Amino acid sequence: MKLTIDTKGGTLSVEDGSCPRQLDLYSRESFEQIARLWTDIGWVRKYSYGFAWMGRPIIQLPDDMMRIQETVFTTKPDVIVETGVAHGGSLLYYASLFELMGNGRVIGIDIEIRPHNRTAIEAHPLFKRVTLVEGNAVAAETVAMVKSMIKPDEKVMLILDSNHSKDHVAKELAAYADLVTPGCYLLVQDGIMHYVAGMPRTGDDWSWNNPISATEEFLAKHTEFEPVRVPRPFDETQDTPDCTHHPKGWLRRK
Repeated sequence: MKLTIDTKGGTLSVEDGSCPRQLDLYSRESFEQIARLWTDIGWVRKYSYGFAWMGRPIIQLPDDMMRIQETVFTTKPDVIVETGVAHGGSLLYYASLFELMGNGRVIGIDIEIRPHNRTAIEAHPLFKRVTLVEGNAVAAETVAMVKSMIKPDEKVMLILDSNHSKDHVAKELAAYADLVTPGCYLLVQDGIMHYVAGMPRTGDDWSWNNPISATEEFLAKHTEFEPVRVPRPFDETQDTPDCTHHPKGWLRRK
């Protein structure tokens, strides 16, 4: 695709193999094109690696963090189960939201929690709202352990952010989706892999080997979930498109 921005003329020209289009530079469609490009190049430039939450690297777009906060506050889950721990920034972010709300806890699962990360997470003042589970997220013993930690009457949100291959995400969905409470959300992260395939810092197979591919196959078999646009409890943006690493990743259990 070729984009030509004319700030003087106020137009955006789009050439994508079909008929060239000229858009009003200040239109919703122009913003969507530019936002998509900005987000994709930001992925290549590791833009999301420049942020931390209360002292721990979080590796998330601020836009995505805000949308997750809005969803957590609106639905008020008792538990967030997240696969993928890394530096622990996301776990502590959710824990801080729960601390402010006065209720809630986080279960973080990772095949390897590196000692220096574990030490930092466990020393954090918000660790009281975090439980770490080290093990393969899709191994039967890990799944059983996590499910045993959740009480029957607890409201659960699920966030998948570990191995983003199609096969692994599909296995995580099969293992944990039933934990999600009706009315709550399942967030499959990093579907952006589909859009950045072929760019620097990507895999040759990302066009199909990505979370979106797994999510679409899951939805075809699980009608109890519906794909939704990330909820916006407040919006005066004229329906501005999202800048996100998680396109098509928000699912709501009916």
